[in-house]
Amino acid sequence: MPTDRNDLFARVIALALEFARVKVGSSGGEPVLKANKKFMARMWPPDGETLMVQCANVDEKEFFLASEPEVFVPFLHYKDSRAVLVRLPVVTDMRLRELLEQAWRNNVPAKLIRELEASRANRTE
Repeated sequence: MPTDRNDLFARVIALALEFARVKVGSSGGEPVLKANKKFMARMWPPDGETLMVQCANVDEKEFFLASEPEVFVPFLHYKDSRAVLVRLPVVTDMRLRELLEQAWRNNVPAKLIRELEASRANRTE
């Protein structure tokens, strides 16, 4: 797994760009991903190895924190937020892709979700 800050975010970008309408930008000088022009994920500046990603809701975030403490980082400032911090050096690509897909689904129109699901169904036929 990559450990350099740029390599870590390059890994995130590669996974996120699998989804329609994802764009890479910056916010406050930090790399950010947006889906359909809405916040999806960003690098967490203090350590450069952590990604902030939007969960579907606070309950989902709390579940992640409790069930995978080696991957997810609690942060008091975001206690009531849907955002969760993810340790990039330890999260698997499969898990990271799932998180990015959920963040993407939270931000795009239902039509794009249906298109993704249809393309997946066509690959399995």
